[in-house]
Amino acid sequence: MKLLRPILPAIVSVLLAGPAFAHTGTGMLGHAHDGFLHPLLGPDHLLAMIGVGLWAAQIGGRALWALPLSFVGFMVAGAAMGMAGIAMPEVETLIAVSLLLFGIVIALAWKPATPLAMAITAFFALAHGHAHGAELPEAATPLAYAIGFVVATALLHGVGIGAGLLLRDRGALLVRGAGGLVALAGVYFLVA
Repeated sequence: MKLLRPILPAIVSVLLAGPAFAHTGTGMLGHAHDGFLHPLLGPDHLLAMIGVGLWAAQIGGRALWALPLSFVGFMVAGAAMGMAGIAMPEVETLIAVSLLLFGIVIALAWKPATPLAMAITAFFALAHGHAHGAELPEAATPLAYAIGFVVATALLHGVGIGAGLLLRDRGALLVRGAGGLVALAGVYFLVA
């Protein structure tokens, strides 16, 4: 049971996940705390960002910092695109596919070269960022809102990395099982 505790929140999130409520029409005001809450209140964003951390921990080495930095950097670029009104087709589908893919690579404990893992992470980070930026409330302070969602994203990556490192040896199967649950959430979001 001790090995299950670190990933129990992710399992509960997957089991209780509903449609991607972190998108369009959030009713948030657009301050830093609203930006911070955005990734935490959408199970799709929450699971993807923790998943990036878990995958980084599985790969190890430079990936521990490279994957989260890649995600955050390209998420900011995607947010800027969304704020500027630049369309990105199928954003919701890409976000769901990101869950599916991150879940599969975690479940398989796939350890590609760090640059390839960064490229995959960056591609999906654009979609997550676009969703944040496109849904920026009209009354928002864009910089404050962006700082909020960047900080929350980094913390969620840290949660994934911490759980992955904690469970690297004796709990590797639990991490892989959590990956399977993230993949199932991706399937759910694709068909919901």
